[in-house]
Formats: sequence, C-alpha cells, structure tokens
Amino acid sequence: MSLSAHPVAPSLGTSIWARLEAELDAWAAAGHTARFWWRDDDATEPTAALDRLLALAGTVPLALAVIPDRSTGQLARRLGNAGNVTVLQHGIAHLNLAPPGAKKAELGTARTATMLANALGTARRRLEALFGPQFRPVLVPPWNRIADDLLPLLPLAGFVGLSTAGPRRTIEAAPGLRQVNTHIDPVDWHGTRRCRPVADLVDETVRALAERRLALAEDRSAEEPLREDGEPIGLLTHHLLDDAGTERFTADLAAMIRQHPSAAWTGVREIWPP
Repeated sequence: MSLSAHPVAPSLGTSIWARLEAELDAWAAAGHTARFWWRDDDATEPTAALDRLLALAGTVPLALAVIPDRSTGQLARRLGNAGNVTVLQHGIAHLNLAPPGAKKAELGTARTATMLANALGTARRRLEALFGPQFRPVLVPPWNRIADDLLPLLPLAGFVGLSTAGPRRTIEAAPGLRQVNTHIDPVDWHGTRRCRPVADLVDETVRALAERRLALAEDRSAEEPLREDGEPIGLLTHHLLDDAGTERFTADLAAMIRQHPSAAWTGVREIWPP
C-alpha cells in the first residue's frame, strides 16, 4: 500500500503520536506550515527492496541518492516512469577512504579537495547522462561526512545543493550551494541496524519541529528569505535496510502529515529549484 493510500492508523491516536499532533497544532496557531522531505540513500540497481520503497512512496516526493560509479542503466529505466522521484548524487563510489581508526568517509581529507571535486564532477556527468532531467545536482556525501575545504569547489563542479544529516550550520554551505539536511533516521546504526523505537523517532521529530518553529518566531532572517517556513524536516531511509518497523513508522508519519492542515511534503525541485 502506498503512503498516499495509507489509512489513518489506530496508532496515531496513542499518546506517542499525540505529541506530534500537538506540535503541528502549534505550527497552525503560529500561521506556519511544517514541511517535510524524504531522502533515501544507497540506490544502485533495481531490487525488491527498491520496489517496496517505490510502492510505499506512491506519489509522495522522494529524493533517491544514487551511487554514481555503481549505478546502472537498469536503474534509470526502472525509475523512468516514477514522476515523484528525483535522483541525487551519493558521493562517487561510496568507498571508505578514511585512515584506520577514523570515522568512515569518502569525501574526507584522504585525497585533496581538487582531486575529489574533479572526481565528483565526472560522477555528476555520468548521472546526468543516465537519468537526464530526473537528476538534480545535489551532493549527498556517503556517511554524511565531507571535508570543509571541498565545499567551495562544489559549485564549480556543477552542484547546486548539499544534503547531510543533522542541524545545518548555515543556509548555504558555500556561496551558491544551498544545504538542506535530514533529521530523522529510523535505523539503529550502533545496535540492531533495524528500526529504532517509534517513541524515540516521534520525539526527535517533535524536537526538530519545535526548534524550527521557535527559530522562525525569534528571527525570520535566520531562515531562507523565499521560504517562509524554513528548512524542511528531512526523513532519511535506506531501502536496503528497511524493515517492517521502518515502513510502518514512515506510513504513520505520512498519514499524520496528510491529515494535518499545517503539514505537507515538499520535493527536491521546490527545495533546489532549477
């Protein structure tokens, strides 16, 4: 069943989801709309897991971060009729180049910024050739890590956007490079690698929304001048790891967004306009 057809679940009436509904009510009282966006990482080829992701998304806008050096024409053909899907660039080959003992990174300091920028540009052209207008030149660094000295080179390499995870420091990571991150990740990366408790995920969503709402109330100039409700809250999934718990949480979150008048999904081309 797709998210657009998912019924309002009985679980949305529980105290867990009531906390999110109350926060969205606060957005309504403030005259704002809470915007959400959805990014899924690590796509390379058609799989049963990808089919489940696309079926779940239905018509909800989905940003699919594709690994350039491992992507295939089969993936491009599979996504060709998915009008709700926009392809982003997930690094180069998703290889860990960090020294032993360091946190995993492909776009860290193991290679010079110029070398990485050139390789990223080559990878970008590969995705443009494969996916055409379905591709948007937004960089998603593997493991959500990127060296600071690489950032100013990204617009020169053809990129208009950057997406990592967690609170962003500025609206633009470099001049001409708008950054919009993800904030809610269901995967328990340091334990089961399955879906974390729903109560924790809902609480994180509420905190992210409350921080955004209070920032808007205190200083509108701190957010995008053309985006009255600020950075959208990003949901991050990994279709190759998604389990029933992740799919259920995503479906329930989508049902809450669909039923509340002050919540809405937004797509990549609204966040990073052509």
